[in-house]
Amino acid sequence: MNNIIFFGPPGAGKGTQAKIISELLKVAHLSTGDILRKKLLDQDKLANELKAIMSAGNLVSDDILNSIVASRLNKEVNNGFILDGYPRTLKQSEFLNEYLYETSNSINYIINIQINFETLKSRILKRSSEESRDDDKIEVIQTRYNEYVNSTQKVTELYKEKYSNIFYDIDGSLQIQEITEKIRQILKKS
Repeated sequence: MNNIIFFGPPGAGKGTQAKIISELLKVAHLSTGDILRKKLLDQDKLANELKAIMSAGNLVSDDILNSIVASRLNKEVNNGFILDGYPRTLKQSEFLNEYLYETSNSINYIINIQINFETLKSRILKRSSEESRDDDKIEVIQTRYNEYVNSTQKVTELYKEKYSNIFYDIDGSLQIQEITEKIRQILKKS
C-alpha cells in the first residue's frame, strides 16, 4: 500500500503528477482543490462561504479541510492514497499525523515539487486560459503564493526535517514526463 503526500506551491504540477501516479499505483488521488471545487457546485451555506474564501485566493479553514479530508481518508485508508494540497498548515499536519496514528497508517513518500514564482505565474495564467478557473487570476495567484510561503512551506520544511528518509525534492521546471519519470524512479527504489 502506498500513501503519498505531494507538496509544492500552487501551479507547480502537484495535481498533474498526483493524478498520473494515482493511476499508475491504482490508489485514490485526494485533491483538496478538487474536493472544494466540487463542493462549490452545491447550493448551500458552506458552498457560498467557500466561494467567497476561494475567489479571494484565501485558504479554507483548517477545521473545514480536516473534516473533509478525514471523511475521504476513511474511505481510502486501507487502499492507499495520494494527498494533493494537504496538509497546508501546521494544524492540518498535526491532524493528519494523529489520524494516521489512530488508524495505524503512515506516509510512504513525500514528493516536493519546487519551482520559482515567475515560472508558476506564467504556468497558472496558461492553465487559466485553458480551464477557465476562477482562482487563476494574477492577484489571486500572488495571494495563494504568499499563503504558500507563509504557511505550507513551513509544513514542507517540517516534513523534510522529520521524514528525510522518505522526502524527495523534484525540479518543477522540468517537463511533465520528466517529473513523472523522476517520481517513478523514487517509487521503484523502495
